[in-house]
Amino acid sequence: MLEGLLIGLQTALSMQNLLMVIGGCLIGTFIGMLPGLGPMSIIAIMIPVAISMGDPSAALILLAGVYYGAIFGGSTSSILLNAPGVAGTVASSFDGYPMARQGKAGKALTIAAIASFAGGTIGALLLMIFAPALSSVALLFHSPEYFALMVVGLSAIAAFAGTGQVAKALLMTVLGLIMATVGEGALFNLPRFTMGLMDLQSGFGFITLAMAMFALPEALFLVLKPKTAQEGDSGAIKDLRISRAEAKSIAPVIGRQSVQGFFIGVLPGAGATIASFLGYAVERNIAPKHEQDEFGKGSIKGLAAPESANNAACTGSFVPLLTLGIPGSGTTAILLGALVALNVTPGPRLMIDQPEVFWAVIMSMFIGNLVLLILNLPLIPYIAKVLSVPRSYLIPFILFFTLMGAYIGQNNATELLLLVGFGVCATALRFADYPLAPLLIGFILGGMLEDNFSRSMQLYDGAAFIWERPLTLGLLVIAALLVLLPSYRARRARLRAQGVAEGD
Repeated sequence: MLEGLLIGLQTALSMQNLLMVIGGCLIGTFIGMLPGLGPMSIIAIMIPVAISMGDPSAALILLAGVYYGAIFGGSTSSILLNAPGVAGTVASSFDGYPMARQGKAGKALTIAAIASFAGGTIGALLLMIFAPALSSVALLFHSPEYFALMVVGLSAIAAFAGTGQVAKALLMTVLGLIMATVGEGALFNLPRFTMGLMDLQSGFGFITLAMAMFALPEALFLVLKPKTAQEGDSGAIKDLRISRAEAKSIAPVIGRQSVQGFFIGVLPGAGATIASFLGYAVERNIAPKHEQDEFGKGSIKGLAAPESANNAACTGSFVPLLTLGIPGSGTTAILLGALVALNVTPGPRLMIDQPEVFWAVIMSMFIGNLVLLILNLPLIPYIAKVLSVPRSYLIPFILFFTLMGAYIGQNNATELLLLVGFGVCATALRFADYPLAPLLIGFILGGMLEDNFSRSMQLYDGAAFIWERPLTLGLLVIAALLVLLPSYRARRARLRAQGVAEGD
């Protein structure tokens, strides 16, 4: 291992590869800030550039830099505009955007940058130590385990519901699951619920739905309730630094979620999205009661948790890619294609046959995360000035990026009609005080849930896989606990309040 580290360090510190790291991080950060583009599209565009280099190490370092740079920078549009263009940064908007509305945009971006840096660095350290061993753990996960993992993700919806809103959150989750069934099914390659529209055969686009749930209602909200929207002096850019007490408060959150996010990222098919949602849910559930009430209203823990988790998961996703040749997400599938085109065969022998590629990528992650921190922290006061733009200019700006993001996502005009329709419905739901995050969680996890459940039912001839596979059963028990724990806490608090009232 020491020999591999030295080889990787020597390769990563060459002038060409240092330029690749810096260039990849710059491109990724910029793309991440623009809602609707995301790492998949830009990596696909850059594959011919990477292949033309001829050096597999340099090409993979560049593409990896774009990947984690986009996740790092993706929090910016989520925090400032409530327009998450990357699925992995949706959870960052739950507390990041309320902080920006309260005049703490600078502080929110600082916390996001520090948490992202810590998550990526801890993830790279864990990748360096555990990559060979974790490749065998990843092989233990099959369709039943992935189905159970999706159920765990869905069971965390209570964390995205306010006090007394669990029923509303469940309803929105079911609606998200229903929307995920539009398009071709897992069992039969036949279109469902498409109403005869060819454009719906592949289902609703994630970017369209994310923009419709968050960004478009925000623009409409600014128009319909301008006085409410301007409360909190969000245009004032101050509090760029975090205090010692705040740093002490978020440090254990960052540590926990970096480790948890990394191990979720290791599982093929899980990725940064599930890691960020679970990170947010876990931290809210274990927080004291007075801190739980702050989640969704500008909690620094609620921002630090998903930011740490998604960056650590992004690093963790390289474990199955490099050690097994299994792409864990759409982005790593594109990276796998790039590796094959460069005549690099990912798998258990990559560390032995081409150690300079394997270890150079890992060492470049340490350099890349440092570069991202150095790039982002000095720019925070300037990035945060987006909020000082007058509302009359900001609304068209949000609408432009929303429409552009939806169109680029699927490249057809039908998406624009869907965006407007869903956006109007989402605005009505927001006025009715329905949480929108559970709907998006249900939609994101719905397709994976159905695919893995269908395969499990076929393989085990029914629901026998639940008790025949201990790991699946264990994950489903965890999911049940995640559902029951908030209800138990609420009931205990109610009984305690009744006891105090009777004592008086």
